[in-house]
This record gives sequence, C-alpha cells and structure tokens, in this order.
Amino acid sequence: MTDTAALQASLHIVPLKPGSGFGAEVKNLDISKADNATLDTVTDAFNRHGALLLRGQSLDPDGLMRFIRRVGTPEGHTIKDFTLPDFPEIYVLSNRITDGRPIGAHNDGVGWHTDYSYKEEPVMSTMLYAVEVPEEGSDTLIADGVAAYNALPEEKRNALKKLRLHHSYRHFMETREHQRRKLTAQQIRDNPDVVHPLIRKHPTDGRYALWPSTGTVTEIIGHDDPADLSLLDELIEFMTAEKFVYRHKWQVGDLLMWDNRCTLHTGTLFDDTKYIRTMHRLWVQGDRPY
Repeated sequence: MTDTAALQASLHIVPLKPGSGFGAEVKNLDISKADNATLDTVTDAFNRHGALLLRGQSLDPDGLMRFIRRVGTPEGHTIKDFTLPDFPEIYVLSNRITDGRPIGAHNDGVGWHTDYSYKEEPVMSTMLYAVEVPEEGSDTLIADGVAAYNALPEEKRNALKKLRLHHSYRHFMETREHQRRKLTAQQIRDNPDVVHPLIRKHPTDGRYALWPSTGTVTEIIGHDDPADLSLLDELIEFMTAEKFVYRHKWQVGDLLMWDNRCTLHTGTLFDDTKYIRTMHRLWVQGDRPY
C-alpha cells in the first residue's frame, strides 16, 4: 500500500450524497493540527470527489491560509471591498452591519453558476468557512456535472462537446439580480470576455462534466442561433435536478469546498431581518478549461 493509500485508509471518509459517489466528508479531523501529508491526502480526496466537507473546525485566517495553500495557489478577488485586513485572499460574505457599514457582501452567489467562469483561467476551487449561520435558510446547493453528463444520451454528449460558451464579466455585473454594479474602465480591461467549452475535461482523471453557467454567458458558439440561450437553460435545469444536487445545511465551524471544474453551485436566501450570516470565502487558482 502506498503512503497516500495508507493515509486515505486511516481517515474516516464518507460520501456527501450517499449512493451517488459525489462529494466526501472527512470526519473527526482537526485540520489546524493535521500534518502536511494528511492535508495532501484530504486534497487528493477532494480532487476525485468534486466536493469536500470538514465539520467542527476552529480556524483563524492563518489556519485557513495554511490549508488552502496545500490545495493550491490562493486566488485574489476582483472586488476588494470586503477582503479581510492583511488577508486579501479571504473575502467576507455577511449581512452584518458594524458602525453603519456592511462588513461583507450580502446575497452574493445566488443563482446557479461556477465561480470566475468569465476568467481565462477560472478558479479551481471555492472554499467557504462558516463563522455565523442562520437557524434556517442560507443552504448551499452543489450540482454534480459529472453525473449529469453521464446521464445524457451518448448522441447528446457528442453534440454538446462541439459547443463553446462566450462568457462576459461586464454582462454579468451589469445584469445580475444581486450586487449589480457598473464597472470601471480598468475593471473591464482587466476582465475581457472569454470563450470556454460547454463540456469540460477534468485534469485529475479525465472525467467529463457538463459545465454551463448562468449570468455570464452571452452566446453558445457552434449553436444554430448563438444568441439563443434556451439550450443553456435546458441543460442547467437538467443538471440541477434533485438527483444530481447536494444540499448543505450549515453549522458554525463547517469548512466546505467544491470543485468548480465539474460543478455548479448556488446560495439560497434567508430572513436577513432576523438572522446574521457570516462566511469567509477563499479561492484556489485554476487552469484553462479544455
């Protein structure tokens, strides 16, 4: 048995969505005390399962950064308003108001999407760490693009492999339902439009995933009518059917990360007049989709 296999066998790993093979929860592991070899084994499990959950963590910003650096290179944020002081890679999601000012972005990430799909090299992973959670609502949903792709007829899969999607950050930010804003000229220059495949191949093991998104797409290149996005709507509806989706109900101390190369995700709303939600979000740099 290899060292990696031995470490995997020693960890208590269970599926996030039983019966589907999607996602992994590592139980009874305090990552603040884990050695680098153990963290690398956790990362390997993440790369093969599409999502990873560790509950009951107690992590300060340094601890979050230590872990994410074992996963990959941390990615910065396009919008800098709510990053933690001295930790530009940690972005705060919150509806808390302190001294008359919001401490984080609120209702960010509502709507099925994959993070940074408008970048030439979209982020590989998104990590959320729960600091404050509502008693109800604010679930995070993750859809398995690999299972959805495999469930399509072969003829349909082959046809979709020929299509590419035109993604636009400018379009996304100026039309989104929440956190809409007009970009500066510099932000537009820093985030030019990109084209990515609709079917994405995972670099870890070559598995294929359905890889649509909402909000950023303006055209389906290779389609009879590129501006007609009804095919995209159809595929997202298919991929986000309950049988392909893991719904996460948050607890304080949860660390949940998902693989943007083979999933879609969305946040859900909650009663923000009654509850406070605060999350720390981190990203890992990715590569160009193929």
